[in-house]
Parts: sequence; C-alpha cells; structure tokens
Amino acid sequence: MAHIKKSKNITEWLDQRLATNKLLEIMMTKYWIPKNINWLWAMGVVLLTLFGLLIISGIFLLMYYKPDVNLAYDSVNYTIMQEVAFGWLWRHIHAVAASMIFVIIYIHMFVAIYYGSYKNGREMIWISGMILFVVFSAEAFSGYMLPWGQMSYWAAAVITNLFGGIPFIGADVVEWIRGNYIVADSTLTRFFMLHVFLLPVVILSIIALHFYSLRMPHVNNQDGEEIDFDAEAQKYMNGNKKDSKVIRFWPDFLCKDIFIISLFMILFFALVCYHFDFAMDPINFERANNLATPAHIYPEWYFLWSYEVLRGIFFSADVGLAFFGIAQVIFFALPWLDRSNIVAPAHKRPGFFVFYILLIIDLIVLTIYGKLPPEGSAKYVGLVASFSFLALLLIVLPFVTNTEKKKGGEQ
Repeated sequence: MAHIKKSKNITEWLDQRLATNKLLEIMMTKYWIPKNINWLWAMGVVLLTLFGLLIISGIFLLMYYKPDVNLAYDSVNYTIMQEVAFGWLWRHIHAVAASMIFVIIYIHMFVAIYYGSYKNGREMIWISGMILFVVFSAEAFSGYMLPWGQMSYWAAAVITNLFGGIPFIGADVVEWIRGNYIVADSTLTRFFMLHVFLLPVVILSIIALHFYSLRMPHVNNQDGEEIDFDAEAQKYMNGNKKDSKVIRFWPDFLCKDIFIISLFMILFFALVCYHFDFAMDPINFERANNLATPAHIYPEWYFLWSYEVLRGIFFSADVGLAFFGIAQVIFFALPWLDRSNIVAPAHKRPGFFVFYILLIIDLIVLTIYGKLPPEGSAKYVGLVASFSFLALLLIVLPFVTNTEKKKGGEQ
C-alpha cells in the first residue's frame, strides 16, 4: 500500500491519490512539440474548442427541442428562436459551429497532406483523423434532419435511399435506418438519438485515440525534419532552450494555441451575430412536406463535393454509387497511395505539389457544381470533375510519388 503523508494543500492531496503531477507531466509539461511549426498546427485545438461549443449549445437547445414530427419544426423556429430568452443565440452558435468545424477539418486535413504528416509512422494519426471526419459527417447529417424543414426531410430521404444500392440487403437496410418505409417520426427519433448521444460518445472516444496516436511518432514539423525528441528534450531541461528543437506542450505551445483560438473566436462570434445565415439553408425554414418535393435537393456545403461525385456520373446510377462509395474511403488509403518515403512540404516536392493544387481545384469545382442543378454544361463539368477526383488519387498520386522514389529522393 502506498505511504500517504499529511498533505499541505489540495493539489498534494490529489497527487498522492491520483498521481495528478505525473499525469500533468505526461500530458502537458513533458510532452514535447517541435519548435519549427506554424499557426496551422493550432487547428486541432480549434477543432476541440468548436466541439466543446457544439456540446454546450446543444445542451441548451436540448432543453426545448421536441423530437416529434408534429412538434420539431415549431420547437426550433418558434419556441427556441422567438420565445426562449437568447434561444436564437444558442441556435446560431450551434449552426455556425457545425459549419465552421468542417472548415477547420478541411484545413487541418489538407495541412497534413501538404506537409506529409500521414506516413512514416504517422499512419494511425491519419487513419484516426479520417475516422473522426466520417463520424463528424454522420453527426452533422443526423443533426441536419432535426429542425424538420423541407431540406432536412428531403436530404434525409435521398441520402438514406442511397443504402438501397447495397446488393441483396439494400431495401432492408433502408427500412432499418428509417424505422419505416418512408422518412417518418421513427426516423426523426433515431437520428435524434444518434445526434445527441451515440455519435458524440463515439467522437470523444476517437478524439482520445487521435491524441494517443500522436504520442508515439510525435507531431510532424514544417520542414519534415526527423527529430530526436529525447535528446532535444534533455537539452531543453538542461536549460539550453535556445538550441533545443522542441518546446513543452504546456505552457509554451498551448499559450500560442490559446492566442489563435482567441483570434478565431472574434471571427466566430462575428458570424454568429451578423452572418449566421451562411450556415442555414433558406429552404429549411419551410416546414417539411412529403408531398412537395423541392425543385433542387442538395446537402450542406461540406458534403457537396462527395454528392457531386455521386450525381456527376449521370449516365449510370450504379457507377455513380460505386464512385461515391470509393470517394468516402479513398483518403484512408492516402499513406499507401503516396509511394515515396519523403516527408517534406509539398513545395519541396514539385510533382506532388502539382497533384496537391489540382486536387484542391477539383474539390472546389465539385463543391460549386454540387450546389447547381445538373442541367446543360453543369452536368458535364460534374462528370469530368468526378472522374478527375478518382484519377488524381488512384493514378496521378501513385505515379508522381513512384517517379519521386525512383529519382532517389527517399530519406
């Protein structure tokens, strides 16, 4: 049994029973971060902050929301928005945070691609991050249905119907997800359960896995330099902080993160108070009506690129569904599609840099045309962009990185 001494303060009392000082060292004061990183490395903490805002605002909204097809719309648009004091503020915070979290996810994701932070021992960091992206997408989709507006209803009908394309069991899967033959009250309550309980618990678990996976290979740096963290940490602890290539997570690194979060919060609350409409579709302010199909059905902006991959293959629904399925998982394979062992910023890898720019342009085109009706030239642009997306990842990336490998550029 551990020898317990008389404690001088509450901190010492807790440390003797929970080893809080040791935990603080492992998680904060002796967790080492490369010195040569920039503000883009703060995106992970910004994401965590946004997720916290979603949970807090969601709890307040949960007090008044009614998960019933006859009450949901009014509970959001009348009770919360008009009757509850500051209900509008909590809804705006929740809606803007839901959109901004995907802005930051995409920045975080493409920063990792740019600096090659997904390979050479960092595969689990990338995979856990991509699992988070998928689960956040499910969380966003389930939440989009809850206001029970026109686009909520019809987007749910279209997306759940996609599962009907699964061979042999498709129809049964659709009925199981909806809890009915059509999108109905049972669908709303199922999505409500997913949104407020199951998926947040899963997200918290995967966040823990994501942070844990960072501990083994350590955080990458903007030069892709291999750092001996133990040796550099020893330099730092010996007082040679200037020559050490690492800093402590707390207080050195996290103080800079807090500064970035503070600047981001200024932008965030400006959007919440003055430009919240960018996160809310006007059509969704109409009550859901299963007898009146909107002229053009589309998901939220952060799903538009993958939706256009599905819709862009207009000549075959089966091929479009196959392309859509591949698009959902293709980024998981990125560490193995990139055949080179070089870990360096994209601007130092000319062929990879061209691929990177083309990929971003293609995703922007897919997002823009995913919002437009598939008419005239728009459907052919969508077709080309859909094929280009898969070609870039399945053909161009392996070719470019294999060429880089043959030139002897491996470290």
